[in-house]
Amino acid sequence: MDGRGNGRTSGQEGRGTALVTGASSGIGAAYAERLAADGWDTVLVARRADRLEDLAARLRAETGTEAEPLVADLASPDGLARVTARVARGDVGFLLNNAGINGYGPFAELEPALMAKVLHVNVLAVTALTRAAVPVMLEHGRGTVVNVASQLAFAGALPPRPLPERAVYGGSKGYVVTFTRTLAAELGGTPLRVQVLCPGLTATEFHLSRGETPVPGREQAVHEEGGMPVGEVIDASLRDLEKGTVVCVPGVEGASPVVTLEAAELAIRSASRGTLA
Repeated sequence: MDGRGNGRTSGQEGRGTALVTGASSGIGAAYAERLAADGWDTVLVARRADRLEDLAARLRAETGTEAEPLVADLASPDGLARVTARVARGDVGFLLNNAGINGYGPFAELEPALMAKVLHVNVLAVTALTRAAVPVMLEHGRGTVVNVASQLAFAGALPPRPLPERAVYGGSKGYVVTFTRTLAAELGGTPLRVQVLCPGLTATEFHLSRGETPVPGREQAVHEEGGMPVGEVIDASLRDLEKGTVVCVPGVEGASPVVTLEAAELAIRSASRGTLA
């Protein structure tokens, strides 16, 4: 599959509407481009109106699809409510919960306001938007939900340097992994496809801001750390959607690490003699 999305990424759904959060840069913008190239109309959600307008205009011109900018801050009750209402309207067949902020820094020094913002965007918004989408998708008998987490969700015991100081961010992404895996199990046997996408370091502007404010300017940037090209992350996600793989870790070949993780989890539960907390 090339960067123009040749080959259906939409799989079972066919053409419909995809809502993408964090669509003003990085994975969100590139994923929206891929979906639009495949015939999806898009609802583009982010805080930066100028970037959303630029992206929407480009998608309309290049793909002939509809592109709807929806400027919203998912950390605010009003912003989340407006996006939730848009998802619940009933036409969204593909939900990409990509918006996220990092709030990196020593936990004892983390500003309470920024900590709350990380939890609202990374945890509450993902949960609320998924809750708005799933009932409608079940009613329609089709739909896809992709929640973007991070490989840092699996790095809890590793010390910082070279990894960032990340207790709240890592915890929030650990929630996304567990939430999505558990939801996928609950929805097993339904036509819905559910995935948690866990990229490692990716060549975006994510590390240029802690999340208090967006990175300024109309043009996308890339942090100095570099990382995996965004297109490769999306390729991995789309391949695993076609295969029905729930936990997608770009750059990891095969399912063996996830199978090992599942076996360890089973061993922990078995060692506790089946007691459920």
